Amino acid sequence: VFQRPLQLHSTRPLTGYLRTGYCEAPQSDYGNHSVAGIVTTEFLDFSARKGNDLRQAGLTDGCKWCLCVSRWKEAFEARAADGDRVVPRVVLGATNERALEGVRLDELRMFAVDQGKKDEDRGGGGGGAS
Repeated sequence: VFQRPLQLHSTRPLTGYLRTGYCEAPQSDYGNHSVAGIVTTEFLDFSARKGNDLRQAGLTDGCKWCLCVSRWKEAFEARAADGDRVVPRVVLGATNERALEGVRLDELRMFAVDQGKKDEDRGGGGGGAS
């Protein structure tokens, strides 16, 4: 989201639409798995209620996972009723710029773990643009 190379998000578990560890979101990724999230138990419960049980992929509280922007946005909008822990934290430097097709940067920043200028200037390892 900063027009910089994406940071690696997770190799354990191996995440990303292309299973590279990066939240790459090529045009063939119709789910737009571009949000570099850190899931919570509350989010895993929320996602399961919506028909996508991420625990089947081995996810637990605290796992890093490239999330569909639409599901992250649903959780963001549900926080008034379900509380802030339903919204996964976001690693902005590992979040693909395609996330901005479905959510505003200021919304992502509200739950970011890497909000500062240092993070914006740090750069990364590849896999597209953050």
